[in-house]
Parts: sequence; C-alpha cells; structure tokens
Amino acid sequence: MGEIKTARDIAQEKIEQVGSVTEADKLRWKYFPEGEKWAAKYLKEGYDLVAELATQTADAVPFIKKGMESVFLGAVSLPHNEAVRTCNQRAMEAILVLKQDRDATQRLLTQMQQVLDHYTDQGDKQRKATKEALKEKYEDKLRQALDKQLGGVGGLEGQKISAESLPQFHEEWRRVSAQLDRQYLKLLEEFKHELAKVS
Repeated sequence: MGEIKTARDIAQEKIEQVGSVTEADKLRWKYFPEGEKWAAKYLKEGYDLVAELATQTADAVPFIKKGMESVFLGAVSLPHNEAVRTCNQRAMEAILVLKQDRDATQRLLTQMQQVLDHYTDQGDKQRKATKEALKEKYEDKLRQALDKQLGGVGGLEGQKISAESLPQFHEEWRRVSAQLDRQYLKLLEEFKHELAKVS
C-alpha cells in the first residue's frame, strides 16, 4: 500500500508538474476573483467603476477587469422580466466602461441589444402564438379522447376544456419554449465570445 498524502502534498506535486508559478499567475489568482466580487457588487448596488479601478495598482487592474468582464458577460441573459432587463442594461454599460476599444465594443453591444429587443418584442409574440397553437392542439386531442370515451355521444361542444391542467401540455410547452429560446441564446453566446476578444 502507498503512503497517504495530505492535500498540501498533492497541491505541491501539481505545482511541480505544472512548473514554476509566474508572477502573472499569482496576480491572476489574487485579482481575478477580486474582480468577480466587484462585478457582483456592482450588479447589485452599482458604484463608479472607473473611480474604483483607479484605486488599484497597474499590475492588478487587467486581472480585476478580466474577472469583472467574466461576470458581466455571464450576467447578460434573455430578458424574461424587468429585473433581468435592468441587470442586462447595467452589465452592458459596465462592459463598455471596461473595454479600451469603445467603437468595437459599442457596435457589438448594440447588436446584442437588438437581439434582446427582438426577443422581448417579436419573440414574445411568437411564444404567445406558439403556446396558443399548442394549447388548441392539446384541447382538440383531449376533446377527441373524451368524445371517444363517451362513445361518440357528443355533448362536448359547449364544454370548456383546458389544456393548462394537463402536465403533458406543460412539459411540451417547456420543451418548445426552450427550443424557441435556443436560437436567441446561440446569438447571445456569439456576441459574448466576440466581446471577450475585444481589448
């Protein structure tokens, strides 16, 4: 049987396997998480990013910015409600502050905003129409099944039948809704990827 290693021994072995740790590695490990914390605080409370960054050393700022950027890009999501819209707006404004190439950043953020606006306007109409069509389909199936069960006697014409009470309807709607959202999510991810490349 081999000797039992402590967590410290295992960590030391990994460091030796990777090679020597550079000064940049140490700065990244220290300040990237700091940037993530600052970004989370900014999204909740808001503060002057430029003034806050000015209090940091020149070595720390790039890593803090990268940490913040990762949180801000991750925070932008499909605007299902007003709280998400507000968070998106705040995150996108912060991304613009962090980037040096303002023109490229503004262009990408404008395109991203167009996708989010389309999701809110046209996408909402599409989701409502699709849900209504799915609801009618389920209600027709339910009506046919009940009619068949009653032996074709009829009498269901005036009856209100609601698909909303069926778990199968909700399951199908979640699947269809996720499928509709996927196209928007794909575009958002492409914009986020492009924004991450901008200096």
